[in-house]
Amino acid sequence: MQQLPLPVRLRTSSVFSGYVAGPNASVVQALYQQQFTASPVVFIYGQPATGKTHLLQALCVDAGRRQQVAGYLPANDLLGYGPELLMGSTQYAFLCIDDVDAVLNDITWNRAFFSAYRELEESGGKLVFSATHSPTSYSIPLADFRSRLLGGFILHLQPLNELQQLEALRLHASQRGLELPDDTIHYLQRRLPRDMTSLCKFLDELDIASLVAQRKLTVPFVKQVLDAR
Repeated sequence: MQQLPLPVRLRTSSVFSGYVAGPNASVVQALYQQQFTASPVVFIYGQPATGKTHLLQALCVDAGRRQQVAGYLPANDLLGYGPELLMGSTQYAFLCIDDVDAVLNDITWNRAFFSAYRELEESGGKLVFSATHSPTSYSIPLADFRSRLLGGFILHLQPLNELQQLEALRLHASQRGLELPDDTIHYLQRRLPRDMTSLCKFLDELDIASLVAQRKLTVPFVKQVLDAR
């Protein structure tokens, strides 16, 4: 069963079928089919709002479905608990550390990650990181950890284009039971930052607003919600 080392709740929408792959089909296939190299480390990088958190959580959800043990940890939460949190990593098939940028340059965390790496190497598990940039972009102080990271399975996420964003918005809306007409989607793309995080966050607002007002998601109603923010 899925096991989390911290009280971090996975989003119910964070499943592989809820991710519009676009240019990232090979990345999604590799994660879903667990097509990894022999290395115990997987490094997923891409600019903000390309779906790194979604995919790490989807990997954990899918691991639970396969009766594997998986852990998901945002790096910011790690800082509040200390490196000891990573001790005993052999229980995990996947230990996923999200947004690891903030701690990759820290020698104490390098040692903790390297220790987890060695435990997972012995047990056959995977240490899965997500970050904004390629691992070559960071000044990783522990040479042993740096060499293992650079020799791992590295996956690069690309942003969706406008048509793919439209498809993703439709999918996220349908998961919420919302009907999102094309003209409303195009209006949102013009008025909001063109990244999936901002667009999906506003969909959550629209979901509540439409329920309260008992209104469909027409352009005039969406404009009203936006103007009231």
